[in-house]
Amino acid sequence: MCRHLAYLGPATSLAALIFEGANSLERQSWAPTMMRQGGTVNVDGFGVGWFPAAPDEARADVGSEADAPLLYRRTGPIWNDHGFAEMSTVVGTRAALAAVRSATVGMPISEEACAPFRHGRWLFSHNGLLPGWPDSATRLIETLPTAALATSGATDSALLWAWLRARLDAGDPPASAVRDLVGAAAQIPGSRLNLLLTDGSTVVASTWTHSLFVQSAPGRLMVSSEPLDTAEGWTEVPDASLLVATRDEIDITPIHPAPSRGRL
Repeated sequence: MCRHLAYLGPATSLAALIFEGANSLERQSWAPTMMRQGGTVNVDGFGVGWFPAAPDEARADVGSEADAPLLYRRTGPIWNDHGFAEMSTVVGTRAALAAVRSATVGMPISEEACAPFRHGRWLFSHNGLLPGWPDSATRLIETLPTAALATSGATDSALLWAWLRARLDAGDPPASAVRDLVGAAAQIPGSRLNLLLTDGSTVVASTWTHSLFVQSAPGRLMVSSEPLDTAEGWTEVPDASLLVATRDEIDITPIHPAPSRGRL
């Protein structure tokens, strides 16, 4: 399991996104309030991908092909990386995706296994698991192109990313690709499939068992596993939903059929 967030909006610091707020992502690494089964803390690594921007920058080309995101990933708990905490106060961004990780038993603890995953301008995170991995995912693996098989990795999240990446490279609309991936992976009983994808201009997210919240204001969007603070405006995304959002628009549609078990 993990906790993750995505941000689109005015230039801000990574510290403001990750460390600030009564229920910041950093706090969720050691005191999450909405995790039940599948872990109680998120200490097996963390990562953040961001589209650079100076604090006073007003660029409008975030998410373009020429504006690839930067990536920082480490094993171990985020609260123990004092260098990152200091660095984050002076790193500006207008779009970012960050995650803290609780590794499923049997999964490797490595930087490569930590979200976000990056490909071109895309950043991706998976909050959940595929029970019985890897044997349970045989049919999903069989649908991957040969080239994608070589980079599918040693975790269930990496497999999901390889599948999604292949669809994006083939030119599929990102919302359709995420919806189709949830539909395919949900054939594995008990799958938990909260996916989060961004290119710096649009955020696509799914809810499939775990919690997700969205907060928006003119020109600003925040999507997070849990509300980051006590401010008004946080709205829970219904279970079995697909969220597609920009800085100014949010669209939430149901994914059918809904998972049979309750939200965790």
